[in-house]
Amino acid sequence: MLLHTAAAYDAESSVNSLWLLVAAALVLLMTPGVAFFYGGMVKAKSVISMMMMSFGAIAIVGVLWVLYGYGLVFGHPLIPGVLGTPDWGLSSLLGKDGATPDLGGLAFAGFQATFAIITVALISGAIADRARFGSWMVFAGIWVTVVYFPVAYWVFNLGDGWIVHTLHVNDFAGGTAVHINAGAAGLALALVLGKRVGFQKGMNKPHNVPLTLLGAALLWFGWFGFNAGSEAAVDGVAALAWINTLAAPAAATIGWLVVERIKDGKPTSIGAASGAVAGLVAITPACNTLTPFWAIVLGLLVGAVCAVAIDLKFKLGFDDSLDVVGIHLIGGLIGTLYIGVFGLTHIDGDASKPYSSLLYGGSLTQLGAQAIGAFSVLIYSFAMAYAIGWIIQKTMGFRIKTEDEIAGVDTFVHGEEGYALENV
Repeated sequence: MLLHTAAAYDAESSVNSLWLLVAAALVLLMTPGVAFFYGGMVKAKSVISMMMMSFGAIAIVGVLWVLYGYGLVFGHPLIPGVLGTPDWGLSSLLGKDGATPDLGGLAFAGFQATFAIITVALISGAIADRARFGSWMVFAGIWVTVVYFPVAYWVFNLGDGWIVHTLHVNDFAGGTAVHINAGAAGLALALVLGKRVGFQKGMNKPHNVPLTLLGAALLWFGWFGFNAGSEAAVDGVAALAWINTLAAPAAATIGWLVVERIKDGKPTSIGAASGAVAGLVAITPACNTLTPFWAIVLGLLVGAVCAVAIDLKFKLGFDDSLDVVGIHLIGGLIGTLYIGVFGLTHIDGDASKPYSSLLYGGSLTQLGAQAIGAFSVLIYSFAMAYAIGWIIQKTMGFRIKTEDEIAGVDTFVHGEEGYALENV
């Protein structure tokens, strides 16, 4: 389980620190994976804009994490249960008066930084084809500060965060802090920016399917670090998380393709990629507490449900361009709540106490806690993201003009073309 402070990291084995450093690199690779995954699904004249929002997230969040983000998430409590003290970020881990820097602490801090980065990058898919890059960067900096950092404290700070420490919610690697958080924010921004020109089902086909498949492959590869690395040790729990990170998305791919075949007549490669990501999302909070069998069942369930859920935007009238809501919000909710029914969870996280899930303990205790944690993050993230996005839209402008959207975001915002074929 994730440690509540980097300073508390047990560095008796350098192998654990090495694994954290490798896992951190794997998770950082996931953000370019998001860029490829999203980039392939937008119009050819929006691919640079789409990918730049992911790389922009690396830039702005990476800087803010070092300056104060680490302190807000894992520092001494400023508001008990809610938020830590900035304390100039990582300075406490660097070693003073000639002391050696804290190996385990810095490895843990680097690992956690990559979580903050990818959470912000995931949001961008909801506003593809119509957002200003500068406004996105402003939003990313504000949102990660006032939403992600506090929520990460609630969920990942095991010693004090109210969701994990008080409610005893099981969120091993970020079903609430990452996926529900990003999905709710994506929904809010989609509402603030409004629909794309000509919004309707089938309006734009992915311009580069292989690019999306490459992104899905990088995401799945990096996700082994995301989930197994969250144990912060090389042990049996990390191995279980690894196996479940294989089983659930594999099953979700099948679940999505079956529904797609029934619903649309043909199983597609985009559906396979989306199903795998949905399974990865759902297993993220639960990979430490499910048997592989129940991980497969979860994958089949979430693949099928998310394949249907992505069409809700057409019925409800919100333009979530790349299905951040249908995959990350819905998938995160399913995975988080699933723990309360099928998880090998114990009361208060104490293995000496009875199981608290419905299947193994006959109790609704864990399910209730999971629901409170999940919907608290959903409501907070949605409300704050909507407010931040609305203020940016009313002041500096968030959405590009209609004529620029039609002409192409890449040319208007970045002065570049993804495919300058006339120069070949």
